[in-house]
Formats: sequence, C-alpha cells, structure tokens
Amino acid sequence: MGEKLDRRKQYTRKVLKESMIDMLKQTSINHVTVKTLCEMADINRSTFYTHYRDPYDLLMTIEDEIITDLKNYLNSYSFDQDEESRLMTKKLLEYIEDMPETFRVLLNENSDPAFEKRVMNVAHQFVMSNTYDLDETVSDYYSTYIISGAIHVIKAWIAAERPESTEEMAHLIHAFVNGGTPER
Repeated sequence: MGEKLDRRKQYTRKVLKESMIDMLKQTSINHVTVKTLCEMADINRSTFYTHYRDPYDLLMTIEDEIITDLKNYLNSYSFDQDEESRLMTKKLLEYIEDMPETFRVLLNENSDPAFEKRVMNVAHQFVMSNTYDLDETVSDYYSTYIISGAIHVIKAWIAAERPESTEEMAHLIHAFVNGGTPER
C-alpha cells in the first residue's frame, strides 16, 4: 500500500510540475493560480496543498531540483583539464537537451528571474574554485564573463530548438571560452 501512495505522490508532483511549465509558456508566475494549475493537472486543490504551499513553492521546487542536478554534474568533473572541460560542457548540454521545454521556460521572462542568477551563481562558484592561476578579482571577472556568455549562447541554442548537436555546442562554447573562433 505504501508503494502505491509513493507512486501516486510522484505522479501528482510530476503532473503539477508539467502543468506549471505549460502555464509559464503562456503567462508569468505572478498570474499562475492554484485553481488553474489544478484544472490543468486534473487534481483538486486539497491535493495541491498536500504537496506545495502555492505556485511559487512549486516553481522553487522545480528550480531547486535543477540546481541540485547542476551542482552534482559540475562536481563530478575537473575543470582544469581541457578534454574534461569539454566533456563536462557536453554533459550539461545533454541534461538541458533532456528537458528543453523546462529550460526554455525557466530561462524566459515569464518565469522567476532569479533562476538564471542562481544558475550563474552555481557555475561561478565552480569556476572560482577551479581557477588557480588568476588573482581573485581577475578570476571573479573572468568567471562572470565566461558564464554570462555561455548561458546566453545556451539560451539562444534552446530558443532555436537546438539545431546543433550537444557535441557541436560543447565545441563552440569551449572555443569561445578559450578565446578562439571555432572551426566547423
């Protein structure tokens, strides 16, 4: 009986998350209501409140899961090795490619504007902890420059519905980061 409840809870949370992403395609988080989420997910309000306080809590849960996944990905690679850096970028792009609609929505104007900053902060902390040769101030600026550019390239890739493969994008981003013009 406990396993069925767990599956039901997992299913409910899944449909609520999917409904939130679908709603954010059309409207800002400020206009998402529990009522409309429940109608879209085909659940009742009391079920929603069993899992989340409000739409913002649901959105924060979605974002927190992604941030945790990104931290895990980044911490499993060593940034200072050239090939490993490219592989890490490819793996992150594959993660994004597995949930393109989620990232397209979370990185657009209808969602929480703090999400992009949170992603940048995670990447910034990782780059700062793996940049050894630079003065701390220079390293901070370098990290900000690299991460901002990479995130905007990824946003453009997602918006274009990913015409390039993750391998091609990893190569492009890696070339940009290293100050070069990529060869195709």
